[in-house]
Amino acid sequence: MRTIEWREDGVYIIDQTKLPHELSIIKCMDYERIARAIENMEIRGAPAIGVAAAMGIALAAKSSLGKSIEDIRENLERAAMRLAKTRPTAKNLFWALERLRKIWINEEEGIIEKIIKEALSIAEEDVISCRKIGEYGSQLIEDGDVIMTYCNAGGLACVELGTALGVIKMAFRLGKRITVFVPETRPLLQGARLTAFELKHEGIPFKLITDNMVGYVMQKGMINKVIVGADRITRYGDIFNKIGTYTLALIANAHNIPFYVAAPISTIDLETSTENVIIEERDPKEVLYIKGVRIAPEGIDVMNPAFDMTPARLISAIITDVGIFKPPYDFASLR
Repeated sequence: MRTIEWREDGVYIIDQTKLPHELSIIKCMDYERIARAIENMEIRGAPAIGVAAAMGIALAAKSSLGKSIEDIRENLERAAMRLAKTRPTAKNLFWALERLRKIWINEEEGIIEKIIKEALSIAEEDVISCRKIGEYGSQLIEDGDVIMTYCNAGGLACVELGTALGVIKMAFRLGKRITVFVPETRPLLQGARLTAFELKHEGIPFKLITDNMVGYVMQKGMINKVIVGADRITRYGDIFNKIGTYTLALIANAHNIPFYVAAPISTIDLETSTENVIIEERDPKEVLYIKGVRIAPEGIDVMNPAFDMTPARLISAIITDVGIFKPPYDFASLR
């Protein structure tokens, strides 16, 4: 199944906290359950979060059947405010909410049906978008490449296929012989749990490594390309992605290894300057525990930023669903 699906009786999502050991499906009946799924990272990845937010609004719209237009708008605004508070960094979440907000603000009739239709369109557009990213990005992959990716920017981070991992999958499906290196991605191990799960399912050769092996394998000449996703891209090409991405980019740059970013244009934020992007700070327990087992002493201080910023100067190209952009970056033309 897809990472997230709309059905007549609710929204169904793959619970990513249970992978790779259990394929568990969560049924969401209202926007509050969607919001909790986003917060708890039962669903994660910028594109998937955007789709989830859209479907959360669609559930709120569906629950408003028979109400006055004023009550419908009030209910939808309440849902949007709740969903907007879930995770602050990923642009796609806010992009999806604003896209739907235009409907309930500007339309006078058929708001509920139009909201549901638009939410489903956002999901289908994500599928098409990832395929285009894969098609464009696979042009940068050569037969025999050894590619490092990071965190999980695959089908689990989208509706299906993925962004950075979508590029890798597409190149592999085209017959290019590639190998992938996957850092585990602490603290929640999305590389070890999710990316490894997807690559194994796809049959793509890969090696799982710890995060602190990144410099070693690049220094040894074992990597010739890096491809990552992004949760937000600023107008001039700075990217916000899983914490540790900046480190990968610095090391890749030091060893003259191309560093690529793959993301849909819905991830590009033309308004917010780099210094004003909010970096999500998550629960310290994610660092202190692994699968419920405490790994650190009691009574210590913890930092747990979920993302970091990689400056545009370190990025060789940004692969989008409308083409490949190379430096210097200025996405103003996408307005």
